[in-house]
Amino acid sequence: MSVRSLRRPVALAGAAVLLLGACSGSATPTPAASAAASTGLTGCPTSAPAPMAATDTATVTLATEKGSIVIKVTGSLAPNATGNFVALAACGFYDGVVFHRLVPGFVIQGGDGQYGRAPNVDAAHVGGGGPGYTIADDPVTTPYRRGTVAMARTSTPNSQGSQFFIVLKDEAGSVLAQTNTYAIMGEVTSGMDTVDTIAALPNSGEPDNAALDPRPMITKATVTRP
Repeated sequence: MSVRSLRRPVALAGAAVLLLGACSGSATPTPAASAAASTGLTGCPTSAPAPMAATDTATVTLATEKGSIVIKVTGSLAPNATGNFVALAACGFYDGVVFHRLVPGFVIQGGDGQYGRAPNVDAAHVGGGGPGYTIADDPVTTPYRRGTVAMARTSTPNSQGSQFFIVLKDEAGSVLAQTNTYAIMGEVTSGMDTVDTIAALPNSGEPDNAALDPRPMITKATVTRP
């Protein structure tokens, strides 16, 4: 099971609430010492970045092989998560990283720059990695709905790293709200057609819903500010 997984519950799967990962492998993989050490990148954070100011916003554009996904990130929603997400996007951490988990009607999940970086995706461990550090949780103050972008985490407090997910349907919101622990960073303002296309790609099915080769990849993440 993934160390950055979601709780995927009953209503969508017809089974008990489970902590699911994106693939098989170690439930508690050893994190990399830093984003730079694990990916060869320079200029990426080695510890939790500064929170985003409540008055700040940013636009993160994820170019993928299926089209672009434009995300409005709002600091007031989750200062720790938004500051971290924007910093990782700006330093190139997400470039070449795959969406490793595709759950139709629920979410797509990506951001494992440790084990999920193409072309050397570690199929046995993708979904269990992060940037080499974790960040503090933020309270959830707004509903999950179609297009919501939030951080993935385990049931352990303050276990967010670099993985994130995009909600596919409003109906998934009530399921996610049962735990209400996944920090909401913003919403997709353009490119939900791309998200839907990615969600429809082949996956391994329950319980892991691991994306199958070729895995959909973020080719480039860019950040712009007002």
